[in-house]
Amino acid sequence: MSERDVLELDCVVVGGGPAGLAAALRFQQRAEQEGRSDLAIAVLEKASSAGLHLLSGAVVDPRGLDELLPGWRELDPPIEAEVHSERFYAFSSRRAYRLPTPPPMHNKGNFVCSLNRLAGWLAGIAEGRGIDIFCEFPARELIVEDGRVCGVVLGDQGIAKDGSRRPNYMPGAEVRAKVTILCDGVRGNLTKQLMSRFPAILRDRNAQDYETGVKELWQVRPGSFPAGRVVHTLGWPLPPDIYGGSWIYGMSGDRISLGLVMGLDYTDPTYDLHREFSRFKTHPYIREILKDGKLIRYGAKAIPGGGLYAMPRIYGTGWLLAGDAAGMVNMARLKGIHLALKSGALAGDAAFDAVASGDVSAERLSSYERAFGESWAFDELHGVRNFRAAFKKWRRPRAMLAVVLQTLLNGRGVTYARLRHTQPVHAGLGAPRPPAEGPAFDGELTFEKLTDVYYSGTSHEEDQPSHLVVVDPSVCVERCTAEYGNPCQYFCPAGVYEFETELVINAANCVHCKTCDIKDPYGIIDWVTPEGGGGPNYTDL
Repeated sequence: MSERDVLELDCVVVGGGPAGLAAALRFQQRAEQEGRSDLAIAVLEKASSAGLHLLSGAVVDPRGLDELLPGWRELDPPIEAEVHSERFYAFSSRRAYRLPTPPPMHNKGNFVCSLNRLAGWLAGIAEGRGIDIFCEFPARELIVEDGRVCGVVLGDQGIAKDGSRRPNYMPGAEVRAKVTILCDGVRGNLTKQLMSRFPAILRDRNAQDYETGVKELWQVRPGSFPAGRVVHTLGWPLPPDIYGGSWIYGMSGDRISLGLVMGLDYTDPTYDLHREFSRFKTHPYIREILKDGKLIRYGAKAIPGGGLYAMPRIYGTGWLLAGDAAGMVNMARLKGIHLALKSGALAGDAAFDAVASGDVSAERLSSYERAFGESWAFDELHGVRNFRAAFKKWRRPRAMLAVVLQTLLNGRGVTYARLRHTQPVHAGLGAPRPPAEGPAFDGELTFEKLTDVYYSGTSHEEDQPSHLVVVDPSVCVERCTAEYGNPCQYFCPAGVYEFETELVINAANCVHCKTCDIKDPYGIIDWVTPEGGGGPNYTDL
């Protein structure tokens, strides 16, 4: 076997999203301020360019940017519009009832943007500061030696589907660093390895809650939905026992961002996220907005929604966690980008101090958790610390009452005591049942899964091992068919899984949402990184 190349760094950041880029920028800012040009930092990104695998609503709270890059508004940021109006509705199957906008959902002063374009812009700034961003470099394994994280191993390139080496075979390099900052997103493959190797970081934590957001970008009639208008809904098509809601954000050029977020702790094994999103678009209120419009893009992404009590410990010897990898999302606001930026910046600070001092022990890097605990990011998450757990404990009406009291009393009220739960979201599915009927796919308003996948721009090298690893395929036939009716064929929003007499995995369709890794009832689907550059191309999403 070819010997792996070794790249030595002071700090390596895994993931070129807002958390990872903020970490790298802050580390570099500190190095410049303190005259440490000798310190080397780099960002590893699995997509072909920064941002292409990122998807969000997105309405951005500018607080994280204001702190990281004062004067960022003068740097030609890719902002679609400043929020100027907002509405909140409860949907029945035929009506939209306007309600007062809940305080956490107020967005005046925030900005509608494309997360894909925002990350690309941040990456350009980082590269202008001398930071190396290595795209198409998927990090496959952690390097752990004597209880310390020492870097990562990149995925091998040029492996054929049958496991043999193609002519372009190249073994993945070892990227060794004094500090590794994991910003590999929701259910990141390296973060999962970290939790497996160091289970103590999950001690006394709630089980993480997850949601999946399914999104489309539409061109709509001129003037039909102004840029800067923000609409959120709750209710139909989601039943009272499923957490979730929708968004509609007005973008420039008569485009809208349209999406539905659904909790993954549901019990119906035939529940189909894409089907419910399609049904949502048939609501008269949505249908009127989309009338004579045109689908431009599609995507899906899981969200870590458990909040403060579900976050793992975010530091250890040689490593730090930030952004979605650490579960830093405020589900009450449906926002995480500003928290990713803040946590990334704090991680960059802690990493610089540790490297500069020559001490990368857990004790030294615990300064990151202390700084987070003293920050506005912690205060924000603490104020909604029981938000998602309330919807697990109670059905929607009572949970909403609890949330209102929690908002008024900064997390206290009927949810003053910590709401505990340890059941992962893949547990609790019921017996198989006939799947509900969805709307007919007309090719104008509603689309089959594979048509939507086409609009995601997804592309993978066909001749490579599947990056969706079923640890024990016999379970799918011998148990899952009878016990759950093979729910993977329903919950995947990209049509990856098909089942007749055996499981067929169409890995080339995968949009990297991670839903299968999270919701499989036996926990035997393991999402790993494909060859570098493979995956969705989320332009403007």
